[in-house]
Amino acid sequence: MDINFPLILVVLTFSTGMIWLLDVLFLRSRRLARQSAEGGVSDGDAVESSGEEEPAEPWLIDLSRSFFPVLAIVLVLRSFLVEPFTIPSGSMLPTLEVDDFILVNKFAYGLRLPVIGTKIVDIGEPQRGDVMVFKFPEDGETNYIKRVVGLPGDHIRYRDKTLYINGQVVETQFVAKLPPVELRREELGGVEHDIYLTMGRRSGAGEGEWVVPENHYFMMGDNRDNSNDSRFWGTVPDELVVGKAFAIWMHWKSLTSLPTFDRVGRIE
Repeated sequence: MDINFPLILVVLTFSTGMIWLLDVLFLRSRRLARQSAEGGVSDGDAVESSGEEEPAEPWLIDLSRSFFPVLAIVLVLRSFLVEPFTIPSGSMLPTLEVDDFILVNKFAYGLRLPVIGTKIVDIGEPQRGDVMVFKFPEDGETNYIKRVVGLPGDHIRYRDKTLYINGQVVETQFVAKLPPVELRREELGGVEHDIYLTMGRRSGAGEGEWVVPENHYFMMGDNRDNSNDSRFWGTVPDELVVGKAFAIWMHWKSLTSLPTFDRVGRIE
């Protein structure tokens, strides 16, 4: 079972914040009053006198006071600004490789509440050609990454490894043969990027025609013959959008190897 890190982060931030707030408003004064009573001095003497030490904080309060600011900063950054992800599969080759560490802009398509994903500020909309992270429509939890091919209202057709958008062929340019794939250059929405087409394999199950509903997006992987995308499970509703992938910042194959930085750069 996947760990719901955003939910855990929200719970920890709320819990430590509440404990700290309760201590500031109620618990600390009670500790000082109890110490004053036991020491035979007034509350004012206990607070003002430099010779009177404050009672030690319980470990839970001390821990909450230390961790709450850190957790709050991480929550804000991760929920509203930038979130890191790793690439688990080759469906976006050659643009993204397995074990690439990427950064995702969380505010490019509007500010959303953590965990529930409700949009609270509308800033922008996904554009054709964007590389986008979203929640898998069939479970609403698993993070997927694909390229935006179809916008609301578009008519999408995929036949004989050729993409048609609103009746127009999306032209590709041959770049190289890299058996078992062929490298081609494609342009979507003014964004040039490379795609893979497996040599000698028919499109088969990936062929069809679709009309993108309102507030939905049609997503495809750049590794066209090896991508589980909208051709098989449908479009992505706006409420499942996570953000726009914009940079590779590291490649780290495993814990037994050293990270490399030769792939650092923008994602096109």
